[in-house]
Amino acid sequence: MKILTVVGARPQFIKAAAVSRVIRDQYAGRIEEVLVHTGQHYDANMSKIFFDELDIPKPKYNLEISGGHHGAMTGRMLEALENTLLRELPDWVLIYGDTNSTLAGALAAAKLHIPVAHVEAGLRSFNLRMPEEINRVLADRVSSLLFCPTETAVNNLKAEGMRHGVSNVGDVMYDVALYYRDHARSHSRALQSFGLSERGFALATCHRAENTDDPTRLGEILLGLTEVAKQLPVVIPLHPRTRKVAEEYGYSHYLSALTVTEPLAFLDMVALEQSARIILTDSGGVQKEAFFYGVPCITMRDETEWVETVESGWNYLVGASSARIASAFSDAALSAPSVPRATFYGQGKAANEIVSKLQLTNSRIA
Repeated sequence: MKILTVVGARPQFIKAAAVSRVIRDQYAGRIEEVLVHTGQHYDANMSKIFFDELDIPKPKYNLEISGGHHGAMTGRMLEALENTLLRELPDWVLIYGDTNSTLAGALAAAKLHIPVAHVEAGLRSFNLRMPEEINRVLADRVSSLLFCPTETAVNNLKAEGMRHGVSNVGDVMYDVALYYRDHARSHSRALQSFGLSERGFALATCHRAENTDDPTRLGEILLGLTEVAKQLPVVIPLHPRTRKVAEEYGYSHYLSALTVTEPLAFLDMVALEQSARIILTDSGGVQKEAFFYGVPCITMRDETEWVETVESGWNYLVGASSARIASAFSDAALSAPSVPRATFYGQGKAANEIVSKLQLTNSRIA
């Protein structure tokens, strides 16, 4: 069986690492994986270092497609992926998450009648202004196997009339969190490099277009982070695009109150997540990692796909409001629920489930 895996963005590299490891360690000689990197995240900090640290096989194809508006980027990816699929003729195309690379991989395969398997299927924010929501809804519609990370995701698909090929396999991010937790603590020097102490800082990220493309929202978020910084140092690994637009909007004075770094290597980010007193983010992956590591999280969005973290009292949903960010920080700093167990997200064996179901389904088709 040949699987062609499409990745392009930092979160996808992380998820693909777990599945690729299972293929390599448990199915050698039976499954061939062809890795295609679209190039959506292309610089060393956002891409190459992740392949190195996570021991992901070197991509057979790097399409080097990045930049431009969503439609243009997705269109270029679609054309290039179609040519790649015609060359490789895989049995399955495996896609992850909700990026433009996800959608391009799904559409290219579907139009060539190659079955698609979607990891992280069924997630919904119910906000169609988010490019990610459009990508995930359309990708789910053309997928033959829908690998859901939670029962909530399964129920979302049921509500949309999708029941065939749907399974709750657990979350591959939990697999990764368990695998790299101790390794990051022993190998990363991030705490020492930034002069940080255990539980003595806040960790923040901000990159979603709904926040960075709106001057009011971005300004409120950065103001909220500066309020937190008056009580606790705030470290923010800043996406290059976020830094650029913040400076264009005239928000450099907010950034000067924070400890701004380049995007971090994977192990450094995991080490800081585990050691932070609190995490503030608009990232879906970082929300979950905070939950996995027992660190309170403030999510700077109006909604989240990971509703379980909010319902359990571990994640504070505050939108883009400096006042709500400051209030949630006070609440979270004073009290937090007992350290969570990631039972919502499986037992850390999602990658095994995914590869097993792919092989079983392929045998039935054959």
